[in-house]
Amino acid sequence: MEARSLTIGYLARETGTKVETIRFYEKSGLLPEPARTAGNYRAYEEAHLKRLHFIRRARDLGFSLDEVRAMLTLSDDSTRSCEAVDEIARIHRDEVVRKIADLTALKKELDRMISHSSHGAIADCRIIEALSN
Repeated sequence: MEARSLTIGYLARETGTKVETIRFYEKSGLLPEPARTAGNYRAYEEAHLKRLHFIRRARDLGFSLDEVRAMLTLSDDSTRSCEAVDEIARIHRDEVVRKIADLTALKKELDRMISHSSHGAIADCRIIEALSN
């Protein structure tokens, strides 16, 4: 049975990915180049769609392109230990925790600045003053 050929437009719609981004993923090696039709159009397969879903989900969760590339390389060998993927996830989680702490501190500072704002003229605005220093 012959595999169903998918267009780049179909992949884009199914995954919410721009066509240019799909081409970028191909050029950067994250997504294997598809076969070509007689008319030289890209002919994707279900495996491309599945891999693109993985890339999109990982990117949505904030994984870098290098982290995604590493996880895809690891996933290409289903017999490997999951330990390396766990380590990538641990490192990413630690970065997320750091960002949450930074954002929490930023929120507190913004709350403080807003509560001390004079709500008067711009010349007296403590937020503008604080951001200018």
